[in-house]
Amino acid sequence: MPAQSRIALVTGGSRGLGRSTVEALARRGVSSIFTYNSNREAADAVVASVERAGARAAALRLDTGDSAAFPAFTVEIRKVLQGWGAERFDYLVNNAGTSHHAPIAEVTEADFDALYRVHFKGVFFLTQALLPLIADGGRIVNVSSGLTRFAYPGSAAYASMKGAVEVLTRYLARELGTRGIAANTVAPGAVQTDFSGGMVRDNPEINRRISEATALGRPGLPDDIGPMIAGLLSDDNRWINAQRIEVSGGMMI
Repeated sequence: MPAQSRIALVTGGSRGLGRSTVEALARRGVSSIFTYNSNREAADAVVASVERAGARAAALRLDTGDSAAFPAFTVEIRKVLQGWGAERFDYLVNNAGTSHHAPIAEVTEADFDALYRVHFKGVFFLTQALLPLIADGGRIVNVSSGLTRFAYPGSAAYASMKGAVEVLTRYLARELGTRGIAANTVAPGAVQTDFSGGMVRDNPEINRRISEATALGRPGLPDDIGPMIAGLLSDDNRWINAQRIEVSGGMMI
């Protein structure tokens, strides 16, 4: 199948790492269906950017923490695919997420449940719902975090969900191998986005500490991550499967 006919589905594609991924895919001729949670204006800007690159894009609203919405969402996906003359898409990138910072002693059950719904339950059951729409020979990338390898106080609940996703990824690779579908985890380090209220990007002290803890001497940028994910999805990396790949510039080594 020629690269220009490939289609990706990227959750959380209207900003940050998700937007970088969608735009990097577009530069490779891959069209994207991507989700956004609330900011339609930002989503429309990504669609315009993808179209300028010569690919197609469709933005669909989805709260990835609301698993009850997934059946209706799959119907929307089918409609977009039919409009593009396709029956299935090739790449799934589970990227959407929320941040959380609190020491273990202060994590509330409500906060824990909200993280679980978005970062693990949502990833599990959205992937399950979409399995019939993923082409045989396709690929799945689940976005995790460097925080599953190193412990940063205040991140226990968030990192635990990401650790669960890393285990799920290996099981996806094992169970979907009969369909030729590869599944991998990409684990970014600290990245300068609006995630966590722009903490890494906008707080000079945090930025400095991360720079000192990173071999390459700075926090990451969205475009350090998105093109890497696009490359991992390409045929050049077709034999990479069931792996956790950290993209952190050598943070905390």
